[in-house]
Amino acid sequence: MTVKERYRKVIDYFLAHAPEAETELFYDNPFQLLVAVVLSAQCTDKRVNLTTPALFDRFPDAETLAQASPDDVLPYIKSISYPNNKARHLSGLGKMLVDDFGGQVPMTVDELVRLPGVGRKTANVITSVIDAQPNMAVDTHVFRVSDRIGLTTNAKTPLAAEKQLLKHLPTGLVHKAHHWLILHGRYVCTARSPQCEICGLRSVCRFYSRLPEIPSSKNPRGK
Repeated sequence: MTVKERYRKVIDYFLAHAPEAETELFYDNPFQLLVAVVLSAQCTDKRVNLTTPALFDRFPDAETLAQASPDDVLPYIKSISYPNNKARHLSGLGKMLVDDFGGQVPMTVDELVRLPGVGRKTANVITSVIDAQPNMAVDTHVFRVSDRIGLTTNAKTPLAAEKQLLKHLPTGLVHKAHHWLILHGRYVCTARSPQCEICGLRSVCRFYSRLPEIPSSKNPRGK
């Protein structure tokens, strides 16, 4: 199977089965999404969604967050991973949004990565979700699923995987493909026990094609 054929089959599958895939983080505006994505680093979306309502009630916009110290933010995010670092990031992020961007969330990757706690992955998420820009955020799920299926080959870093995905994905579908791969990795192609027996991509998956055909109730290739 050629790379082009594999991408076509994967895209067709997701267009048919997950046409409206989107982030599972709760947000009402770009500011809230930015804060939620910063908090989601090495933390589950479920935990973030449990945390952000009280946080957004207290700090509803960049202006109020800009006035907060890390100690002001910390009590609201104590259940999040690395709360001390993220409290510092959010306090600095609010100040920079107000001082450098008029309180608005910028919509370019180069501008976003200037903000505390915002790396390339986060910037790609914000611009793709809010503005449907063709930017591919490669988190652990995207990295793993892309490699297993065969959408990437020998990609050693998230940036290398990002470049390969962008080379082959239609520009207009990049912002959707990000969610396709994340959700597939979160619920089907999981890290430790991929659920190959229920996966609709078995026929094109490089990982599945290499599994031993040993009959067993636990083996995804068993009969």
